[in-house]
Amino acid sequence: MTEEPATGSRTAWRWDPTLYAGSAAYYARGRAAYPSAIADRLQQALRLAGHGRLLDVGCGPGSLTLVLAPLFAEAIGVDADADMLIEAERLADQAKIDNVVWRHLRAEALPADLPPVDMITFAQSFHWMDRPRVAAAARRLLTPGGTLVHVSATTHQGVSTDTTLPHPQPPRTAIRTLVAYYLGERRRAGQTTLSASTVGGEAAIYSAVGFTELQQIRVEGRLLERTADEVAASVYSLSSAAPHLFGDQLSAFDHDLHQLLHRAGPDGLFSEQMPPTTLHLWR
Repeated sequence: MTEEPATGSRTAWRWDPTLYAGSAAYYARGRAAYPSAIADRLQQALRLAGHGRLLDVGCGPGSLTLVLAPLFAEAIGVDADADMLIEAERLADQAKIDNVVWRHLRAEALPADLPPVDMITFAQSFHWMDRPRVAAAARRLLTPGGTLVHVSATTHQGVSTDTTLPHPQPPRTAIRTLVAYYLGERRRAGQTTLSASTVGGEAAIYSAVGFTELQQIRVEGRLLERTADEVAASVYSLSSAAPHLFGDQLSAFDHDLHQLLHRAGPDGLFSEQMPPTTLHLWR
């Protein structure tokens, strides 16, 4: 449910239920949707035919769950943030997808009372967890021949490009500077800060609990047209700029943010080249 982590160490941070407080409503508008090509490629690679059960761990508002749910008889979305699950249920109703069960549950509580599953997905969520513990629980939950899919992606912002685009690119560097002006230079995370963002090294963790990487699938990024409100929503969808962090300065920040966006794109439209997504399939 979260932004793609940068490599680094995490020494002081512990799980905090306020991590994404107030962010859930901004996800659908601010995060680029996972492309349908992800479902197509997984269907082809694993011969998915509408059977079995999917478990999406750290599902957020169902960003990936709802893309993959039609490939299974049943899907389960698990997240530690209750507001994310409320948004997920709303989006599922809107999309008329009725085979998903949403569970308010921390990943560290797995397997809890969940049934065996045929696929487990971690989409920009694994880095916030006790990863060895969760990876071991995922291994126990998978049916024989089941697949774990680790999704490496960035959906809150695109990559800089020199290609001529229909509209200006969002002023991401200036936005980060503005956030730092209000919240400080160290990246915020709930009630504390992260000294070096979150960690990488997932491959070693999966291998240590008995997984073997089966395949990597690369899905190319798309060029998107974003409105100023969508770009602003992408900022509030981040743990490092969740609305609650600004306290009584939220209105002032929001005003400054929209002024910044208006200067960068007076017509209110931006072009953003999204980076590719890599699917790591483990068994």
